Amino acid sequence: MESSHVQALQSKHAGLEAKLQQEMARPAPDAAMVQELKRRKLRIKEELQHA
Repeated sequence: MESSHVQALQSKHAGLEAKLQQEMARPAPDAAMVQELKRRKLRIKEELQHA
């Protein structure tokens, strides 16, 4: 797989991690949002492992 594709996936993963940290820092994090962000991060991580 292209390294630019891997870099794009890594960038998306980092962006999702930042959003997740931001959501968790809120006084009342949205559980559905947290779950969705974690799910998206996992999909990207799995795709990176197969790259």
